[in-house]
Amino acid sequence: MATTPRAWLAEVLLDLLLAAAYVSDAQYSRNVPFETSPQAIRLYYFYNHWLMRGATYFFICVDLSLALFEEPAVFPLPFLATSIIEVLCLTVFFGRLIHFAKVTPQMVFWKDTKNICIMVTIALTLIDLIIYGSLEAVSIHSVRWSRALRPVFLINVPESRQIRRAFRSIRNTLPDILYVFLLFMFSVLIFSLMALKLFGDRGLKTVEGSSYFTDILEIAFELYVLVTTANSPDVMLPAYDFNWWYSLYFVTFIIINTYIFMSVFLAVVYNNYRKHLKNEIRKLVYLKRHKMIEAFNILKVKVGTEFVVKETEWRQLTKVVAPDISTSHLELLLRISDEGQKGHVDKMNFLRLADLLNIQVVTINVRRHPLEAWVPRVYQSPASLWVRKMVQHRIFVWVFDVIILINAIFIALDEKNPFISYAEWLFLSLYVIEILLKLYTYEPRAYFGRKQFWNWFDTLIIITALVATVANATIQSARKYNSQQILDIVLILRILRLLRVIISIQRFRVIVTTLINIGPTMLMFGGLVLVVYYAFAIIGMEVFQGKVRFFEPNSTAPDSLVCGNPALKGSTFARDRYCKNNFNDLASSFIVLMELTVVNQWHILAGGFALVTHQAAKLYFILFHIVVVILIVNIFIAFILEAFFVAYSLEKSEVETAIEKKIQELGVGIQEEDMQDGKLTDNIDAKDSGFMGDNGDNKRKASKGLYFRIASKKYRTVDALLQRMFECEIAPEDEGPSLDEILNFSPSDIYLKNPNFENTA
Repeated sequence: MATTPRAWLAEVLLDLLLAAAYVSDAQYSRNVPFETSPQAIRLYYFYNHWLMRGATYFFICVDLSLALFEEPAVFPLPFLATSIIEVLCLTVFFGRLIHFAKVTPQMVFWKDTKNICIMVTIALTLIDLIIYGSLEAVSIHSVRWSRALRPVFLINVPESRQIRRAFRSIRNTLPDILYVFLLFMFSVLIFSLMALKLFGDRGLKTVEGSSYFTDILEIAFELYVLVTTANSPDVMLPAYDFNWWYSLYFVTFIIINTYIFMSVFLAVVYNNYRKHLKNEIRKLVYLKRHKMIEAFNILKVKVGTEFVVKETEWRQLTKVVAPDISTSHLELLLRISDEGQKGHVDKMNFLRLADLLNIQVVTINVRRHPLEAWVPRVYQSPASLWVRKMVQHRIFVWVFDVIILINAIFIALDEKNPFISYAEWLFLSLYVIEILLKLYTYEPRAYFGRKQFWNWFDTLIIITALVATVANATIQSARKYNSQQILDIVLILRILRLLRVIISIQRFRVIVTTLINIGPTMLMFGGLVLVVYYAFAIIGMEVFQGKVRFFEPNSTAPDSLVCGNPALKGSTFARDRYCKNNFNDLASSFIVLMELTVVNQWHILAGGFALVTHQAAKLYFILFHIVVVILIVNIFIAFILEAFFVAYSLEKSEVETAIEKKIQELGVGIQEEDMQDGKLTDNIDAKDSGFMGDNGDNKRKASKGLYFRIASKKYRTVDALLQRMFECEIAPEDEGPSLDEILNFSPSDIYLKNPNFENTA
């Protein structure tokens, strides 16, 4: 039976949507096996829609924030209200899970641990809600233990793969770090026994008058704290005062446990982090190659002796994957993919499409200055040309750098001195003149382009400082006094102006730009810390709530000196007024956990809460230190080391080089250094006008029209670094292992042949 045109068109459209889904997955490193039926494909597109993802994260945030409104609450709400909101969130999570089940094969869905975790957490939460609500109805207080499970939803949504990767890094690191930790604890125990024998029978006393090193468990805790340096040198002083030679015991302990063992912890965590990260990147690389091959096989046609994708299908595919791509950008990518202008894209170039779409190419529309159109004679006059040339000269920047440094000296001087006050008006006037001169020289939309962060920062700081200074002067002249709030704003803005020096010093700019570039990836660790903090905060509130209370400094309540608990009488916790460091609500709990992360004086916090509960409560604080400071912070350090290695060392990838080469061949390229100081417009929205420009730098700078440049020469993430390094080992014709083999990669699998890969980072 012949296929009708409508059926044929529907089949072609379905193939295009399926291929686009594979390319989109490859572009965003998604690993979601989905059904290929027409309904499943459409559901998959809807599942990945930004609105659906945004709604999921919104309800996750709502679910996590419920702890602010539940007892112990920052803003109390009735249990009925919070329980209804929580049930609504659980319904959304369950609906998202059903949606996911509709697009994936049943076997895949039930084998996915993430889905099982979400279902079990939903069931446990509902059970806990029912039990807690029933007990509250008969005035029996119970524990909302399921609240500690709420971060499970954040961890297990498909979009949180970076957080899951960090947790997998911790899980995979544990077996190796366990042996180091046991050896470390053995060392602490040996030193504890030595301390007991050396100091236990000598009748030494601490500053508080208690016995010194007479209990083995207390000794072990104090020495563990000494590893973090939080109680140094206080813990040593009684023995040191008794005999100078006893200091050698503590010096030896610190060298072995603080410097050697903590360094070994970092080395083990760092080594395992990199090893398991590379293993996951191998999976990502091969999965991306696998998905791109699937997309190619759907759209390929035979031309001569090879299979290719026609230019028309390639254009349609790219528009479906990146609907916001401009016509000029699309033409640029096509010129790169179809090098010989044959009207089709071969397999090797097709497989690069996801990488091409991932590289940010800035479209630059060079425009005339408005004054050039309004008053051309004045703007092109010799005096005007001289002013513009002066502003563009490097000396102009240096002069204002010197002015900023002089301004810094005046900021440090007495504000009440009239001369200093008048000088501030002079500096503000100079800064305003500088901005006006730059706006006169550079096209305004160029100066305030979307990527011109420092120009925006500079202008906002100056305008805000000017408005605040004028407001303060007006109030002072009218009412004869300074508004302290406005004065504080003015002082802060004056100090922030000093940050402008960063723009002028190239090395500073590289460091700050690196931090900005890796900022989005650092959010992964923000999510990881949030998950751990939230779980520990919920546990802390259930165990310690109400045990410590805060009183205002002028309070006359009898318990104000002991933080509301007589057990703290005479303790360092009460004497140092740590009463506000409590677990009486979520916000206070997070502050306490941040203080524990910093580790300074954390033993006083642990000792205080142990006094109001039980000495076993110290295990809570020790466990937090192990998880956050020893594991997570060290993984964060490993990430920062890798990220800065990327930012400082890596050259452009082969794909970036191909784009840059084609841009230059077409005569529409602008170097990144030409973009500094707002010399050209950056990413201005405009109608596409094709490729414009003349050969030769002078002609190019004089002409108007669309130009392109690579947005950044550096990789932003460690993923991109390792992915790029591993892709170099894969031949273009290599289709890689099967899908099952890819998913079962282990760190011990050796797929790389280049020995330099193992040691590059």
